[in-house]
Amino acid sequence: MAELESCDVMMKVIKFLSSLLQRVSETNDSFRFFHTQRISIFHGLTRPTISIESYLERIFKYANCSPSCFVVAYIYLDRFAQKQPLLPINSFNVHRLLIASVLVSAKFMDDIFYNNAYYAKIGGITTAEMNLLEMDFLFGLGFQLNVSISTFHHYCSYLQREMLLEFPPLIISPNIGITDDHKLLFCVNDEGSTTSTTHQQQLAV
Repeated sequence: MAELESCDVMMKVIKFLSSLLQRVSETNDSFRFFHTQRISIFHGLTRPTISIESYLERIFKYANCSPSCFVVAYIYLDRFAQKQPLLPINSFNVHRLLIASVLVSAKFMDDIFYNNAYYAKIGGITTAEMNLLEMDFLFGLGFQLNVSISTFHHYCSYLQREMLLEFPPLIISPNIGITDDHKLLFCVNDEGSTTSTTHQQQLAV
Protein backbone atom coordinates (compact mmCIF):
# COMPACT_ATOMS: atom_id res chain seq x y z
CA MET A 1 0.00 0.00 0.00
CA ALA A 2 2.25 2.73 -1.33
CA GLU A 3 -0.33 5.35 -0.38
CA LEU A 4 0.66 4.87 3.26
CA GLU A 5 3.88 6.75 2.54
CA SER A 6 1.81 9.92 2.17
CA CYS A 7 1.54 11.91 5.40
CA ASP A 8 -1.99 13.00 4.47
CA VAL A 9 -3.09 9.40 4.00
CA MET A 10 -1.51 8.35 7.28
CA MET A 11 -3.35 11.11 9.13
CA LYS A 12 -6.60 9.81 7.63
CA VAL A 13 -5.68 6.30 8.77
CA ILE A 14 -4.98 7.57 12.27
CA LYS A 15 -8.21 9.53 12.34
CA PHE A 16 -10.20 6.49 11.20
CA LEU A 17 -8.54 4.08 13.65
CA SER A 18 -8.94 6.48 16.56
CA SER A 19 -12.61 7.02 15.70
CA LEU A 20 -13.14 3.29 15.54
CA LEU A 21 -11.33 2.62 18.82
CA GLN A 22 -13.28 5.42 20.48
CA ARG A 23 -16.57 3.81 19.48
CA VAL A 24 -15.34 0.36 20.53
CA SER A 25 -14.21 1.68 23.91
CA GLU A 26 -17.42 3.57 24.62
CA THR A 27 -19.55 0.57 23.70
CA ASN A 28 -17.54 -1.77 25.92
CA ASP A 29 -17.66 0.77 28.75
CA SER A 30 -21.44 0.48 28.70
CA PHE A 31 -21.20 -3.33 28.87
CA ARG A 32 -18.69 -3.61 31.70
CA PHE A 33 -21.31 -3.64 34.46
CA PHE A 34 -23.26 -6.45 32.79
CA HIS A 35 -20.55 -8.80 31.52
CA THR A 36 -17.47 -10.31 33.12
CA GLN A 37 -14.35 -8.41 32.15
CA ARG A 38 -10.90 -9.33 33.39
CA ILE A 39 -8.73 -6.59 34.89
CA SER A 40 -5.20 -6.66 33.54
CA ILE A 41 -1.99 -4.67 33.50
CA PHE A 42 -3.42 -2.73 30.56
CA HIS A 43 -6.11 -1.18 32.76
CA GLY A 44 -5.58 2.22 34.33
CA LEU A 45 -7.25 3.34 37.53
CA THR A 46 -8.84 6.24 35.66
CA ARG A 47 -9.49 7.13 32.04
CA PRO A 48 -6.52 8.97 30.48
CA THR A 49 -7.20 12.64 29.84
CA ILE A 50 -5.57 12.53 26.39
CA SER A 51 -7.91 11.50 23.60
CA ILE A 52 -7.30 8.35 21.58
CA GLU A 53 -6.73 10.42 18.44
CA SER A 54 -4.20 12.72 20.14
CA TYR A 55 -2.43 9.71 21.65
CA LEU A 56 -2.19 7.95 18.30
CA GLU A 57 -0.97 11.15 16.64
CA ARG A 58 1.70 11.43 19.34
CA ILE A 59 2.85 7.87 18.67
CA PHE A 60 2.94 8.57 14.93
CA LYS A 61 4.91 11.78 15.43
CA TYR A 62 7.61 10.46 17.76
CA ALA A 63 7.93 6.71 17.12
CA ASN A 64 9.16 7.19 13.54
CA CYS A 65 8.18 3.65 12.65
CA SER A 66 7.21 2.66 9.12
CA PRO A 67 3.61 3.38 8.06
CA SER A 68 3.02 -0.36 7.67
CA CYS A 69 3.52 -0.73 11.41
CA PHE A 70 0.20 0.98 12.08
CA VAL A 71 -1.65 -1.45 9.83
CA VAL A 72 0.08 -4.40 11.51
CA ALA A 73 -0.64 -2.90 14.95
CA TYR A 74 -4.31 -2.74 13.93
CA ILE A 75 -4.14 -6.43 12.93
CA TYR A 76 -2.52 -7.28 16.28
CA LEU A 77 -5.26 -5.46 18.20
CA ASP A 78 -7.81 -7.40 16.20
CA ARG A 79 -6.13 -10.72 17.03
CA PHE A 80 -5.73 -9.75 20.68
CA ALA A 81 -9.43 -8.97 21.03
CA GLN A 82 -10.37 -12.30 19.46
CA LYS A 83 -8.00 -14.29 21.66
CA GLN A 84 -8.87 -12.40 24.87
CA PRO A 85 -12.70 -12.11 24.94
CA LEU A 86 -12.66 -11.36 28.69
CA LEU A 87 -10.38 -8.39 28.07
CA PRO A 88 -12.37 -6.19 25.69
CA ILE A 89 -10.95 -2.85 24.62
CA ASN A 90 -12.40 -0.02 26.72
CA SER A 91 -11.55 3.50 27.86
CA PHE A 92 -9.37 2.21 30.68
CA ASN A 93 -7.03 0.04 28.59
CA VAL A 94 -7.13 1.30 25.00
CA HIS A 95 -4.14 3.65 25.34
CA ARG A 96 -1.84 1.00 26.82
CA LEU A 97 -2.96 -1.54 24.23
CA LEU A 98 -2.17 0.98 21.50
CA ILE A 99 1.37 1.73 22.65
CA ALA A 100 2.05 -1.97 23.17
CA SER A 101 0.71 -2.93 19.73
CA VAL A 102 2.79 -0.30 17.91
CA LEU A 103 5.92 -1.24 19.87
CA VAL A 104 5.55 -4.94 19.05
CA SER A 105 4.72 -4.14 15.43
CA ALA A 106 7.77 -1.89 15.02
CA LYS A 107 10.09 -4.54 16.46
CA PHE A 108 8.66 -7.17 14.14
CA MET A 109 8.42 -5.05 10.97
CA ASP A 110 11.27 -2.53 11.04
CA ASP A 111 15.02 -3.08 10.89
CA ILE A 112 15.60 0.00 13.06
CA PHE A 113 13.35 0.95 15.98
CA TYR A 114 13.48 2.76 19.30
CA ASN A 115 13.89 0.87 22.56
CA ASN A 116 11.28 0.34 25.26
CA ALA A 117 12.47 3.29 27.33
CA TYR A 118 11.80 5.66 24.43
CA TYR A 119 8.35 4.18 23.79
CA ALA A 120 7.61 4.52 27.50
CA LYS A 121 8.28 8.27 27.23
CA ILE A 122 6.01 8.51 24.20
CA GLY A 123 3.27 6.65 26.06
CA GLY A 124 3.67 8.54 29.32
CA ILE A 125 4.48 5.43 31.35
CA THR A 126 7.54 3.99 33.07
CA THR A 127 10.02 1.72 31.29
CA ALA A 128 9.18 -1.09 33.70
CA GLU A 129 5.51 -0.78 32.81
CA MET A 130 6.31 -0.70 29.10
CA ASN A 131 8.28 -3.92 29.47
CA LEU A 132 5.37 -5.62 31.22
CA LEU A 133 2.86 -4.36 28.65
CA GLU A 134 4.98 -5.73 25.83
CA MET A 135 5.27 -9.15 27.48
CA ASP A 136 1.56 -9.38 28.33
CA PHE A 137 0.61 -8.28 24.82
CA LEU A 138 2.83 -10.96 23.28
CA PHE A 139 1.34 -13.64 25.50
CA GLY A 140 -2.13 -12.31 24.73
CA LEU A 141 -1.40 -12.79 21.03
CA GLY A 142 -0.02 -16.24 21.68
CA PHE A 143 3.16 -14.89 20.02
CA GLN A 144 1.38 -15.06 16.66
CA LEU A 145 3.11 -12.08 15.06
CA ASN A 146 3.43 -13.20 11.47
CA VAL A 147 1.15 -11.39 9.02
CA SER A 148 0.87 -12.87 5.54
CA ILE A 149 0.97 -10.61 2.50
CA SER A 150 -2.62 -11.50 1.65
CA THR A 151 -3.82 -10.67 5.15
CA PHE A 152 -1.94 -7.36 5.13
CA HIS A 153 -3.45 -6.37 1.79
CA HIS A 154 -6.89 -7.47 2.99
CA TYR A 155 -6.69 -5.02 5.92
CA CYS A 156 -5.23 -2.28 3.71
CA SER A 157 -8.08 -2.69 1.24
CA TYR A 158 -10.56 -2.54 4.09
CA LEU A 159 -8.98 0.66 5.41
CA GLN A 160 -9.09 2.22 1.97
CA ARG A 161 -12.78 1.42 1.61
CA GLU A 162 -13.73 2.66 5.06
CA MET A 163 -11.76 5.89 4.77
CA LEU A 164 -13.97 6.81 1.84
CA LEU A 165 -16.77 7.07 4.34
CA GLU A 166 -16.94 10.13 6.54
CA PHE A 167 -18.32 8.15 9.47
CA PRO A 168 -17.39 4.50 10.16
CA PRO A 169 -20.18 1.99 10.87
CA LEU A 170 -20.51 0.46 14.32
CA ILE A 171 -20.19 -3.12 13.09
CA ILE A 172 -17.01 -3.22 11.09
CA SER A 173 -15.23 -5.86 9.00
CA PRO A 174 -12.77 -7.59 8.91
CA ASN A 175 -13.02 -8.45 12.61
CA ILE A 176 -14.39 -5.40 14.35
CA GLY A 177 -17.92 -5.43 15.67
CA ILE A 178 -20.28 -6.27 18.48
CA THR A 179 -20.75 -9.98 18.61
CA ASP A 180 -23.25 -12.03 20.57
CA ASP A 181 -25.52 -15.00 19.99
CA HIS A 182 -27.35 -13.07 17.27
CA LYS A 183 -24.41 -11.43 15.51
CA LEU A 184 -21.69 -12.97 13.41
CA LEU A 185 -17.98 -12.20 13.63
CA PHE A 186 -15.95 -12.65 10.47
CA CYS A 187 -12.39 -13.71 11.16
CA VAL A 188 -9.57 -13.27 8.65
CA ASN A 189 -7.17 -16.19 8.46
CA ASP A 190 -3.55 -16.03 7.32
CA GLU A 191 -4.58 -16.72 3.73
CA GLY A 192 -6.80 -13.65 3.68
CA SER A 193 -10.07 -15.55 3.39
CA THR A 194 -12.90 -15.09 5.86
CA THR A 195 -14.58 -17.64 8.10
CA SER A 196 -17.59 -16.98 10.28
CA THR A 197 -17.66 -17.76 13.98
CA THR A 198 -20.20 -17.06 16.68
CA HIS A 199 -18.98 -15.81 20.08
CA GLN A 200 -20.40 -14.68 23.37
CA GLN A 201 -21.08 -10.99 23.53
CA GLN A 202 -17.91 -8.99 23.07
CA LEU A 203 -16.57 -6.14 20.99
CA ALA A 204 -13.56 -7.06 18.93
CA VAL A 205 -11.03 -4.87 17.20
